[in-house]
Amino acid sequence: MFTQKDLHQFAVAGIQEKTVDAQIERFKKGFPWMKIVGAATPERGITVLSEKEQDEAIAYADKAKVAGKCKFVPASGAASRMFKDIFSGLAKLESGESLPEDAQVFKLAANIEKFAFYRKEVFGKPATGPDYARKVAAALLLEPGLGYGVKPKGVLDFHRYPGEVRTSFAEHLVEAQNYMRNPDKSVTLCVTISPEHRTLFEAALEKVRPEYEKRYGVKYNVEFTYQDKATDTIAVDMQNKPFRTDDGKLLFRPAGHGALIHNLNKVKSELVSIKNIDNVSMERMLPITARFKKVLMGKCLQLRDQIFDMLREFDAISNPLSADAHALCDRVEAFLDRELCIQLPLCTNQMERIKLIRSKLDRPIRVCGMVKNEGEPGGGPFIIAGKDGSTNLQILESVQINKADPQYDFIMSQVTHFNPVDLVCCLNRYNGEKFNLLKYVDEDAGFMSQKSFQGRDLKALELPGLWNGAMSDWNTLFVEVPLETFNPVKVVLDLLRPAHQPVS
Repeated sequence: MFTQKDLHQFAVAGIQEKTVDAQIERFKKGFPWMKIVGAATPERGITVLSEKEQDEAIAYADKAKVAGKCKFVPASGAASRMFKDIFSGLAKLESGESLPEDAQVFKLAANIEKFAFYRKEVFGKPATGPDYARKVAAALLLEPGLGYGVKPKGVLDFHRYPGEVRTSFAEHLVEAQNYMRNPDKSVTLCVTISPEHRTLFEAALEKVRPEYEKRYGVKYNVEFTYQDKATDTIAVDMQNKPFRTDDGKLLFRPAGHGALIHNLNKVKSELVSIKNIDNVSMERMLPITARFKKVLMGKCLQLRDQIFDMLREFDAISNPLSADAHALCDRVEAFLDRELCIQLPLCTNQMERIKLIRSKLDRPIRVCGMVKNEGEPGGGPFIIAGKDGSTNLQILESVQINKADPQYDFIMSQVTHFNPVDLVCCLNRYNGEKFNLLKYVDEDAGFMSQKSFQGRDLKALELPGLWNGAMSDWNTLFVEVPLETFNPVKVVLDLLRPAHQPVS
């Protein structure tokens, strides 16, 4: 199937031929649907904390010993999706096509002074009409204007303060100094970017680092990492044959955020907070943001220490067949069911039972913030049945759920919350060793999508998502957090929302 040139292409990218063969076979067979037991809700699966319990979790986060903290920020890719409607509006205006009054490009022009990126020398004096809207769109997206159409979200001006304009990356630096400080006042961030954007991010960092380190009394350690090209997946045509470009080369595509599990696996810190680059707000919102981040941290560390204690109890068992050993198994199984929605299959062999329970305890831990579902995009929380017959908590995207299932409408009607990519993770084992996170990925939890290239349709393959299938075999706890902690900028007009605007 593959030529010598193809094999050379694999070698340059660090991709193995057997991996490509497996991906092509996956296109043919597809992915199995997730076996959903039910939606995770406050009745079972989502922990809703009282104010007192929140305070206790925060206090625990403040006192617990941790082998380093790190904020992990996925920030790869350009902001082209953020400006999709503006690109479309600009094209239509340049072709002389009329647009409705509520077109996004008109709303952008009408509110241009409210955006942090507004500069009179770039956009001119605000005006009305199609001509000005065209001027605004071109100045925003293209060069010699701001050229935002090809820049990453992280370096775009999001917020305006008196005497200061901040990018979303700068806001992450401000957030991190609040709730991710290490005892030595260092603040570590791991930011995943595309190689072509590195100079932009480095410039954005150096622009604010000296001032922020002085202002907040911290020392920033920022690592920029790339999505490994070896995780790219092959594209196929509509007949599941390898897709070739006009010059005859095989087409490989980035495999989605699931590939970032490799980046996360290299993080040396034990406690990691994960939050997308565009989910930030103005600093006045930091008290509530930081409060609930620390709540998640506290719950994660509490769960870590409970699990570690149980594992040590298992280590101390002298007679696995004793009444004490049976009682420990009963107690731990009840804990797993009550706290993590893990119900284990019946196991009559005591040695096998202990082995199974230990395998469920000795895993990476994640605590995921869940906000009430009010129409925002995000993965849904579910209890699913795993391959070994046990149940567990998972975050599923809609493409992972079988819409032809007669129970689909009922199951979806029960979903009350969604995950805004707000996670805290513990990555160390109870003996201090690092987990190898790649061992806990469900390879059957990826998905396929239809795309196009050079005007031709193709199928693309995405690896199991970072907070979906890539963390499938983790110990998972869902905790409700307020909607105010979720302020993503998916389209440019989201920057007009109150969380991104100064108080007038």
